[in-house]
Amino acid sequence: MDTLFDLMPYSQSVMWSGFAVFTRVGAIMAVLPAFGDQPVPTRVRLVLAVMFSMIVAPAVAPQVVTLPDTAMAAAKVLGPEALTGLFFGICLRFFILALQIAGSIAAQSTSLSQIFGGTAVVDPQPAIGHVLVVAGTALAALMGLHVQAASYMIQSYMIVPFGNALDTRFVAEVGVQEVARAFGLGFTLAAPFLIASLIYNVVLGVINRAMPQLMVSFVGAPALTAGGLLLFFLTAPLMLALWFAAFSAFMETPFDGWP
Repeated sequence: MDTLFDLMPYSQSVMWSGFAVFTRVGAIMAVLPAFGDQPVPTRVRLVLAVMFSMIVAPAVAPQVVTLPDTAMAAAKVLGPEALTGLFFGICLRFFILALQIAGSIAAQSTSLSQIFGGTAVVDPQPAIGHVLVVAGTALAALMGLHVQAASYMIQSYMIVPFGNALDTRFVAEVGVQEVARAFGLGFTLAAPFLIASLIYNVVLGVINRAMPQLMVSFVGAPALTAGGLLLFFLTAPLMLALWFAAFSAFMETPFDGWP
């Protein structure tokens, strides 16, 4: 018993370090693609957060301060940690938003936005967007998302050290940069559909001017739908490859090495 009593301060320090790391890692896991999606059961997400905390904790243990004396002091430390983790997780979530944007643009361009639009249980979206999101998260998981996520969590402590609150300048600059990246990536992925839609509408307009009596919209609608599905079949592998390349580059060097 005396030996166990001597080990009590060390156990408290270890438990505090683990819980402090769990605060940030758990916030990241709440919105992490694939692992933090709402279809994943809550208990599974909790276990995954604990497992990732056990991986990250040894790497960042020297940064974790000693156990605070009061609960108020602990709250002042853990509050910014949770906000920091949520911010880093949302920046990853923007890549899923990019796939959703690309799917919505492609669906609107090819008149497929209303087909199976409500099949998604959590986030209703066009069928093309739903397929891209599921395929993208599956591809990321198959290509080692768990390893990249652990590395990203460790790098977050290098960008924002433990116990430091998020700098407002950092949040503003990085937030605008990542939102612009998400919309730019989504528009880039959907570019083939926009080009095809533009060509289709120009050709349809020329035919309508040449033959005003012909109901070109009714004649061209089936061709547009079939062409959109065929174009999606041909371009989906390239779209996912470009998306995963951007996602992997961000995971390796978050925020382009900011600051």
